[in-house]
Amino acid sequence: MNNPTIQYNFLESISLADRNRLRRFISTIFKKQRKPLAELQYIFCSDSYLLNINRQFLHHDYYTDIITFDLSEKGQPITAEIYISVDRVRDNARNFDSSLRKELHRVIFHGALHLCGFKDKTPNDEREMRKLEEECLLLFERFK
Repeated sequence: MNNPTIQYNFLESISLADRNRLRRFISTIFKKQRKPLAELQYIFCSDSYLLNINRQFLHHDYYTDIITFDLSEKGQPITAEIYISVDRVRDNARNFDSSLRKELHRVIFHGALHLCGFKDKTPNDEREMRKLEEECLLLFERFK
């Protein structure tokens, strides 16, 4: 698919600059991994909103920064929703002594990487995911 739809939906306010450049970069993540992308919705929400989703759909009773839902039909290009807690992103930026922009981009790329098949449940998978997130952050800084 040549022109995937990547949209940002804000249930909670957070600054997201360079949105078109970010869309193009996210598309390159999928192209690099040879994963066809049809549609991707990012939904920026509160801790409580994401906690309700975590309880309802994943039966987890804890806060998280991101939940990714792959809604694709088997054999079809990826269609997905990625929910991001702006409260968690803000806290993580403070806790990890990072900028809000960098932490927000990290989580955005993290969701895309999950959809490309990367996991983070084991220590080895988590190290690989962190490495890929860092690569994405560096590549995005140079991306035109």
